[in-house]
Amino acid sequence: MTDSPRILELRRRVQADPASIAFAQLAEECRRAESFDEAVGIARAGLQYHPDYLSARVTLGRALIELERLDEAESELRLVLKSAPDNLAANRALAEVFQRRGQLPEALAQYRKALDLAKFDPDLAQQVTRIESVVEPPPPPVESVVPQPRVEDLFDFDTLPEQLGGRTQPQLKFDAGTHMPAAPAAPAPSAIESVTLREDDADPFSVLERQLRESESEPMPAGPNADERAEQQMLAELEEWLGAISIHRDQRPNA
Repeated sequence: MTDSPRILELRRRVQADPASIAFAQLAEECRRAESFDEAVGIARAGLQYHPDYLSARVTLGRALIELERLDEAESELRLVLKSAPDNLAANRALAEVFQRRGQLPEALAQYRKALDLAKFDPDLAQQVTRIESVVEPPPPPVESVVPQPRVEDLFDFDTLPEQLGGRTQPQLKFDAGTHMPAAPAAPAPSAIESVTLREDDADPFSVLERQLRESESEPMPAGPNADERAEQQMLAELEEWLGAISIHRDQRPNA
């Protein structure tokens, strides 16, 4: 590769005076020309005379990165950041060291610090976004789940027999004069009794309807848990009736 006139001039100056601060410019020009080994040699030689020349040490660190000598690069860049924590070039170069090692969380933190220093650097912002998509992917969208209603929420089972016109245990009332239980009032007609009976043995719905009415005339079961058994029987009959409505709805003749 042919050296540029700028590199030739700086090289003559450094050769004439090894302690010249022109070494920093020469090392940077060599790095940009991708002469990384020469840049490292020039920077190390000049830093022997000027160890506090931070920009030259950053150039050394960046040249070492290109040569994949990452541990050496990190050491040089940390020396810079120890003296100048807000050095943008050193922060950015250290982030690249982490990224090349595959240490993405550390790289992201370092790139974010560099972006805070650079403010509106589009390249840094793009780098931060790219690493964030790997290190901190957005959570998957939460699917809205509509809760299924429970049977307990749809019916009040304590009053269901009354709602359906079923039989309940009568509440005794006492006559004020005799203090004897008064005659119970006649029960209200049930929902089944309020429907006109169809005398059609060929219609399954009519047969079920008749069976339900006949079951209402049967005596209430006695003994413990009688109310519970009566309610269970009534609910079973109701489910059978509703099932017949669903199955035979299309088969019923027009009224």
